[in-house]
Amino acid sequence: MIMMQALSFHRIYMCRKDVTARPPAAEFAPLASRFERRLMVGIGSASLVAVGANFVGITSFLLGFFPQTGRDLKLDVVYPIGGYSRCIDTNQGFEFIYPVNWVGDQTLLYRAAGKAESQRSLDPPALKSVDTRRKVNEPVVAFGQPGSTGELNVSVIVSPISPNFSIEAFGGATEVGEALVQKIVGRSSNVKGTLIDSSLKEDSTKKVKYYKIEFRVESPTFHRHNIAVCCVHNGRLYSLNAQAPEFKWPQVKSDLHVIANSFTLI
Repeated sequence: MIMMQALSFHRIYMCRKDVTARPPAAEFAPLASRFERRLMVGIGSASLVAVGANFVGITSFLLGFFPQTGRDLKLDVVYPIGGYSRCIDTNQGFEFIYPVNWVGDQTLLYRAAGKAESQRSLDPPALKSVDTRRKVNEPVVAFGQPGSTGELNVSVIVSPISPNFSIEAFGGATEVGEALVQKIVGRSSNVKGTLIDSSLKEDSTKKVKYYKIEFRVESPTFHRHNIAVCCVHNGRLYSLNAQAPEFKWPQVKSDLHVIANSFTLI
C-alpha cells in the first residue's frame, strides 16, 4: 500500500540534479589511457585539449564512439554521451540518465538552496518554528522537456517504509503492476487504467529487485502513458515515474525506456 501511495503521488515537475561536479580533468583522468589507444589515433593535438573542456562538444562526440565505457566511468555527469546526461543523488543513493535537453525543476532547486542557506545562517532562529522537511511523497529530483505543458517528465520519490514491507507480498511482476494501476485509478469512474507490460530485474550483488511497469491512464481531461520502476532497499521505497501525453508516446517512448532501464541504486 505504501508503494502504491508513493507512486500515485508523482506530480508534474521539471527539476534539478544534486550533483557536485568534479573538475573535468579529474573526471577524465581514469579514461586517459583508453583515449590514447582508441580515440585519439589520427586526431590532432587540438582535439586533445578540447577533450578536457568539451570544446564545441568534441568531448561528447568522442565519448559517443564508446558510450558504455564513458557511462561506466560516470563521465556523462559532466559530458553528455549519446544524447543523455546522468543524474546521481548520493544522499538518497540512486542514479539514472535522461535526455540532455531536459531541464530541472526550479521549485526543488530553490527549496534546496533555501534549506542550505538556513543551515549556515548566522541570524538567530525565528520565533516561529518552520518545518523545512520534505514531504514524504514529494519528488527528490525531477526533469522535463522545456517548453512543454509539463506532462512529459521523469521524477523520483524516496519514501521510508516499515521493516516488514515487501513488494513481493503483492505477487509477481504482473500482480505488482495490476495493483499499482488499480491504486492509481481508485474508485473513480472517470479514470481508467490499463496495464501494458511488467517485468522484474534482479541485482544479485546488491540484493535489489527492480519492478518495471508500463501502463496507461485515461480521464476526460488527460490521456497519459507511464513507465514506473520501483524497488526497496535499506528501509526505503524508491519509485521512478516517467510519463508522457499519449499523443507524444511514439516520439518519446525510446527516451522513457532508456530512463527507466538506467535507474539503479548506488
